[in-house]
Amino acid sequence: MTFLIPGLILFFAAHLVPTAPAWRASLIARLGEGGYKLGFSLAAGLGLVLIVLGVSAARGSAADPQLWHPPLGARHLAFALMLPAFILIVSAYLPSHIRDGSRHPMLAAVALWAAAHLAANGDLVALLLFGSFLVFAIYDRISLSRRAPPTRAPGRGWTGDAAAVVFGVALWAATLFWLHALAGLPLLPPMR
Repeated sequence: MTFLIPGLILFFAAHLVPTAPAWRASLIARLGEGGYKLGFSLAAGLGLVLIVLGVSAARGSAADPQLWHPPLGARHLAFALMLPAFILIVSAYLPSHIRDGSRHPMLAAVALWAAAHLAANGDLVALLLFGSFLVFAIYDRISLSRRAPPTRAPGRGWTGDAAAVVFGVALWAATLFWLHALAGLPLLPPMR
């Protein structure tokens, strides 16, 4: 927990600034747009590095007790929830009806990702990591009502939606069969 908790605090402190428009504006006035973006990127990046180091160090150690046993089928539920999460992640970068309808698809994807992983894990590290991301995604989504809507071109036709689905399914499958295992956490038993 030496790195995990400070990493979460730093990462979310950086991400809280945009949820408070007046605070963000005062930082931009003081640091300039470039200085603000650099500071945000450094704080969020360092926070993310500390989170990864903290999770790696704590997973499976005495500092990571099992708090509850996930219900039967929770792992399958997580697999299922991750499919729309990946589609939402991709749609965040494409003009599409999915992006426009969800208003902030990245937050919806983070909430699904966190909820899926909370359902499938019952240890302290999972609670701290996924619980904090879920709480933040919900808070940030609520805070959007106080901020100006994002300025971007509206989705045109169904091309962006089709691309989001195709690439989202491809990322989901790659993660299921390969990428998650690269992180040392295989999701499926090895093929024989």
